[in-house]
Amino acid sequence: QWFEESRNDRDFGDITRFERVENVDALSANLDFTKAWNNRHRVYYGLEAVYNDISSTGLDRNIGTGEAVAGPSRYPESDWQSYAVYATYQYDLSETVLLQAGARYNQFALHATFDTTFYPFPFTTANISNGALTGSLGLVIRPSENWVMSANVSTGFRAPNIDDVGKIFDSEPGSVVIPNPDLQAEYAYNAEIALARVFGEAVKVDVTGFYTLLDNALVRRDFTLNGVDSIPYDGELSQVQAIQNAAVATVYGVQAGLEVKLPEGFSISGRINWQAGEEELDNGEISASRHVAPLFGVVRLQYSTRQLRMECNLQYNGEISYENLNVGERGKPYLYASDENGNPYSPAWYTLNFKALYQLNEQLAISGGVENLTDQRYRPYSSGIAGAGRNVVLSLRANF
Repeated sequence: QWFEESRNDRDFGDITRFERVENVDALSANLDFTKAWNNRHRVYYGLEAVYNDISSTGLDRNIGTGEAVAGPSRYPESDWQSYAVYATYQYDLSETVLLQAGARYNQFALHATFDTTFYPFPFTTANISNGALTGSLGLVIRPSENWVMSANVSTGFRAPNIDDVGKIFDSEPGSVVIPNPDLQAEYAYNAEIALARVFGEAVKVDVTGFYTLLDNALVRRDFTLNGVDSIPYDGELSQVQAIQNAAVATVYGVQAGLEVKLPEGFSISGRINWQAGEEELDNGEISASRHVAPLFGVVRLQYSTRQLRMECNLQYNGEISYENLNVGERGKPYLYASDENGNPYSPAWYTLNFKALYQLNEQLAISGGVENLTDQRYRPYSSGIAGAGRNVVLSLRANF
């Protein structure tokens, strides 16, 4: 695969446009195999190789004259490699019990060359080479046709990529994220338990609880460059930040679902997700994690016949109060609403939506809908961007 991505930005009234272009050549190869015997044993195994070559250029163009001079690139010239071998074993202990175990070894490497023409980095290269062995063990029990119970423990890791190690960008007004060549992989240790039950032919209920411990979690924090905490970036003095390995972080939560079949083609279903997370700060204190979403869920009322399908749904997001907001996010009032004390917080919101599809014949179908029927003004958590207001969609689909 070959990708090109460009970013062009210019302040209102400014004569200089900043042009940044990135090219990525992505090569990958996979070999996947399956082996089964005795109708009770199955093994899935294989090999994987991935290679990414990244180039990045920058130009500062005078839109009045059209002349351009070299500018800082967004990424260093770099390559990223990953090689892995894996195997998963499934064993049917009985007609009601399935055991699954898996392991994967991954070796990854990154090399980047930094241009110090525009920013006086105290380094010119970054080289990361590391390996990780991860695994999983799970059990699925079906005591009857109406019951399913499962439990799983696993480990995982995320290798830092060039976006983490080498990107230069303005994360927010007055801040600039710079490269950090000392990043290491983050590791996750997971546990999960799930239950699902079908009552008769009309009701299904499921619930899942999970817990994840992140070690060396990759997070954005204040940093220094050559001993200073602020540098000029695109004409503005900006706080220096970098992606860093935090000490530890946890994420845990519960998700549940309900599906009910009603008479005359009607049905109702819903899902709700609650999660929380904490991360350790540089000073050893504990803060709520910025990357954990608030409570969210959806409820759907559906009607279906052979030719017509209709759905009305309510999508909901809960509140994150100032007290439960990540410490770093408290200093970004422009992203959030203000509570009664003038402190930033993320308020709860909902949208009511309707959509329908009518199958005219085997070849033609018409569909449409109205999103955010009540024209609610809302902002998805931590985005700083207001969601769309009332929106009407109409489409015609033809199959030949």
